[in-house]
Amino acid sequence: MLQLILGGARSGKSRLAEQLASDSAMPVTYIATSQPLDGEMNARVALHRQRRPSHWGLIEEPLELARVLRENAAPGRCLLVDCLTLWLTNLLLLDDPQRLGVERESLLDCLASLPGEIIFVSNETGLGVVPLGELTRRYVDEAGWLHQALAERCQRVVLTVAGLPLTLKGTAL
Repeated sequence: MLQLILGGARSGKSRLAEQLASDSAMPVTYIATSQPLDGEMNARVALHRQRRPSHWGLIEEPLELARVLRENAAPGRCLLVDCLTLWLTNLLLLDDPQRLGVERESLLDCLASLPGEIIFVSNETGLGVVPLGELTRRYVDEAGWLHQALAERCQRVVLTVAGLPLTLKGTAL
């Protein structure tokens, strides 16, 4: 099953995804897309590490998400990807303007063939005002398009607000 968990900052989306992964009773591999490049991001990563069970596998991959999913998805295994918007940011900040499109299409193309349970976590950033800068507008646009394409392919889509899940698609939690 493919699941997409959306929410704003500190909405409880990662905690919900971690609970779903634990409840799956499958071996879990956590796929981290962040690149902790400053103290604040290091603190966020540390918080996530403390919360995760020590027996979960960990793969840190900031760019080649489709490759990692193809290599690690298996029947009876749960992969938890946290988070898609950090992955998107990593790609947007590269000097290669074509790379984002290539990686996004590779991700979307591989989803139908992935075995096991895949849980994606992503920030819903399009609920506020239109950003002023060109890069931030592009980020919001790209995130919105990615979420729409993923939601179309996922069997369950959940929006998390204030720690409460609202099922948008599929069976309720």
